[in-house]
Amino acid sequence: MTRTTRTVSALRQRMIDDMRMRKFAAKTQSHYIRAVSQFTRFLGASPDTATDEDLRRYQLHLVDQGTSPVSLNAAISGLKFFFEITLARAEAMAKMHSVRIPRTLPVILSPEEVTRLIAAAEPLKYQVALSLAYGAGLRASEVVSLKVTDIDSQRMALRIQRGKGQKDRYAMLSPLMLERLRGWWRVANSQGKMLPGGWLFPGLNPIDPLSTRQLNRAIHAAADAAKLDKRISMHSLRHAFATHLLEQKTDIRVIQVLLGHNQIQTTTLYTQVATELLRQVTSPLEKLPAS
Repeated sequence: MTRTTRTVSALRQRMIDDMRMRKFAAKTQSHYIRAVSQFTRFLGASPDTATDEDLRRYQLHLVDQGTSPVSLNAAISGLKFFFEITLARAEAMAKMHSVRIPRTLPVILSPEEVTRLIAAAEPLKYQVALSLAYGAGLRASEVVSLKVTDIDSQRMALRIQRGKGQKDRYAMLSPLMLERLRGWWRVANSQGKMLPGGWLFPGLNPIDPLSTRQLNRAIHAAADAAKLDKRISMHSLRHAFATHLLEQKTDIRVIQVLLGHNQIQTTTLYTQVATELLRQVTSPLEKLPAS
């Protein structure tokens, strides 16, 4: 093992320890480590030898490669943590700058399209999982992390543990959704696929939960089967949940709580895609006197 390899390995472990101390999510740790590894390959030397000019050249290299604003900012975040925390060299990041991310509006499914999408999902496990994502406005990661004990039928709520930002919250549980969950539990339990107190949506091995990748594959297959020509992901169901509630005149602050948003500004995005609200507004053109 070369001295450079030993140095990089020691730095990598120190960075991992720094992230563990702060209880970063495993996914965040993986992204940050990848960002430093990719920079190290670009540099061709141990990353602790990099100068602010090296980091500036690297950002230009990423831009020239056509790296998206989201990926570029993610790389900068990982490097920022490494240089500012692990190396205590905040000055090295002086010439790196995050970029503005264009705000795009999500594609929204109509209630009829959601109905077709859920009906086309198979087997039953995926159909119920998609119903839950839409019916409670959950992220894919929140759906697969649910356990049977997270269903509170007395309070008609779902306990979401360690959602985005490692925050716990309660999501809504409608009577129809509870009925579908009970039907799924009976089927899965009779087949020995659900362990007592285990995952609500177990994987092939009941000890493990269904993965978000499997769930995404299922929704794409359902979209194809339902002949939906919109670009659809699991998050499309969360977007539809919020938009349809807004079109039903649900208070936007209630929607904010249901989605688990910290900022109301995040939730107000849906006012721009709620077309039912637009149809209820009378254009000033209609009020002009007849010529």
